[in-house]
Amino acid sequence: MKTLPISLVLAAALLAAAPAHAADNPDAQRLSQRLQALDSDPATAGVAAYERLQARQAVQVLAQARSSARAAALKVAQARVETAEIAARTAVTRTEIDRLDRERSELLVESSRREAARARQEAERLRIQAQIQAEEAARLREQADEDAAARAEVEGALDSVASDQAAKLRAARKRAAELARQEAELMQQGDQEQGGSSDQP
Repeated sequence: MKTLPISLVLAAALLAAAPAHAADNPDAQRLSQRLQALDSDPATAGVAAYERLQARQAVQVLAQARSSARAAALKVAQARVETAEIAARTAVTRTEIDRLDRERSELLVESSRREAARARQEAERLRIQAQIQAEEAARLREQADEDAAARAEVEGALDSVASDQAAKLRAARKRAAELARQEAELMQQGDQEQGGSSDQP
């Protein structure tokens, strides 16, 4: 809000102390009521002080004007009152715009904070999910390694058993062949002995 010059403050005080002539002039009374409406409205009471002071001066001049100057004074007073009303409404609108801008900024900040919080929560969720997946993958790899080692052990045992069985089979075949050879030799010797005894008288 602008600080009014001392001269304007003194002028306003003089106008307030001067006798009211608005009642003798309907136009001045009507314009004065419009100014009083601005003064009594909490939204406009503290704004456009300079314009309202000029309007009061113009209304005072209109109330005291002679008949010959009343038309010109009325135009000036109407213009000053309208200017005061417009200035007051503009100030109220500007104040409301400033308030809305502040609220918008606060909402944007709050929205940014919430968005950042959601982003942090999502990042934490993804981190935990990735950690769980990595642990599961490590467990599966460990299980696969254990399974592979177990299969290798079983396959080694099977190979050992098969090798032992093959060796036993080879030994059995060799033993059978040896026994067959010995049996053939014995039979041949028997035949020879029988042949020799038959040749004697």
